[in-house]
Amino acid sequence: MKSKKNQTRELAILPSVLAEIKVLLGSSPFRRDLLIEYLHLIQDNYHHISKDHLVALADCLKISLAEVHEVATFYHHFNLIQDSEQTTPNLTIRVCESLTCKMFGSEELSMTIEKNIPSNVKLEKVPCVGQCSNAPIVVVGQRVIQEATAENVLACKSYAPQIPKYEKLEPYIISGGYGALKKCTDGVLTRSAVVKLLSDSGLRGLGGAGFPTGKKWEIVRQQPSPRYLAINIDEGEPGTFKDRTYLESKPHQFLEGMLIAAWAVDAHKCIIYLRDEYAACREILIQEIKAISVAFPNGLPSIELRRGAGSYVCGEESAMIESIEGKRGIPRLRPPYIAANGIFGKPTLEHNLETLYRVTDVINNGSDFHSSHGRHGRTGLISFSVSGRIMTPGMYLAPAGITLRELVNEYCNGMSPGHQLKAYFPGGASGGILPASLADIPLDFDTLQEHDCFIGSAAIIVLSNHDNVASYAKNAMDFFAKESCGKCTPCRIGTKQASALMSARSWDINKLKDLAKVMTDASICGLGQAAPNPMKSVIAHFKEEIS
Repeated sequence: MKSKKNQTRELAILPSVLAEIKVLLGSSPFRRDLLIEYLHLIQDNYHHISKDHLVALADCLKISLAEVHEVATFYHHFNLIQDSEQTTPNLTIRVCESLTCKMFGSEELSMTIEKNIPSNVKLEKVPCVGQCSNAPIVVVGQRVIQEATAENVLACKSYAPQIPKYEKLEPYIISGGYGALKKCTDGVLTRSAVVKLLSDSGLRGLGGAGFPTGKKWEIVRQQPSPRYLAINIDEGEPGTFKDRTYLESKPHQFLEGMLIAAWAVDAHKCIIYLRDEYAACREILIQEIKAISVAFPNGLPSIELRRGAGSYVCGEESAMIESIEGKRGIPRLRPPYIAANGIFGKPTLEHNLETLYRVTDVINNGSDFHSSHGRHGRTGLISFSVSGRIMTPGMYLAPAGITLRELVNEYCNGMSPGHQLKAYFPGGASGGILPASLADIPLDFDTLQEHDCFIGSAAIIVLSNHDNVASYAKNAMDFFAKESCGKCTPCRIGTKQASALMSARSWDINKLKDLAKVMTDASICGLGQAAPNPMKSVIAHFKEEIS
């Protein structure tokens, strides 16, 4: 056991390390809420974060080492080492092991890559990276390798993100871009008129919860100032890639919707929370936020771009706000709700990217743009991320209420050759699993609850007669077990216990049903509440696979 004297010496601030960290962090005063951004700077620069780095960072921020350590160890993307002399990898290769990538051989792929990489390269098996339409996916450094093979991964020599072609500011303005914002700021439309327009359109939040957009704006407008706008682009639900698709094609339509929302609720600051896996999107946003700041030097709210660090639970709005404040991404107990008590205790309007992207459409084209679409008695448009055993996976904007069978046949050119529809995830890993016999149910908010499923982020993963559905439910539960923040016992223990029970050839159905009820009833956020859904679906529809 080490003496207290030795422990004290190990925690002493090294002047050389402190000087390096201060240079890396830039000009002071340093901000406590930027702790995660500072950790990224250290990780990017050194490829690891040592104990000496943590000690120096704590000194810069004038907070305890424990505060810095608990944040650094919470997020998956920080590589912490105990000894600064410890050898650390120069490069990390991340192999996606989530649902669609599993379907296309990621497990075998990771084993082959691991056998052929040098000792200074680290391989990690990671959850969904939001590129499911081109599975399997491997990320080398920050370079995404689509339809990955061992050969193209090992041959990769460029580790920077590849920036796709997208619509930049000038062509967006030429085509009428920022005209909707101008209507607002010039007084052609009042704040009340904009809120009414959104309410009449029936636009709902498109991040998963589906709360009416106009109503949310009205609630936040009634709160005292100052107010914040927080945009959640953490998009971590396995199978989901719609927000990334929009960012990599028309980022300014989103940015214009963001500025309209900020104007409507009189938010003084917009904070964009972007998942760390979207390195190309980060470069796009850095460039285009700079471009609009130059083009519109007066009247814009402050805009900050924050970088997630690999935590699925930060897709939950209050956990995201904790992360924005530089803390562990742990969901808050509610009430109070973030509309009244959000970022730094101030009223906060929170949206995902697609909702704000659609705001621009509604302002430009009227409420009918959204409400005139729909099938089977439903209203609106939904962006479906579709992957799996289909001919043409991708992101498709389709009428709300479309059925899975219609979506696959009309948009995805049918099933892959030799495959017959067996089942599908209607809303990513947390949305449950439905059998082919229920492929004619309208897909929309509130249409799937009677089957213990929901549409959520509209991530559709199609399974065929070549797939064992129970194994995909197990993959989903393993994911939830790894991503649980640990705050509440039903989720922390329940996901691990369920995963263990689901490993058996024959499932203990009674125990799993008991676990599911406790997790659903007693977990404090959507992760624990929804985690049992795929498991319950298998018990309800695919008992032959588990008995």
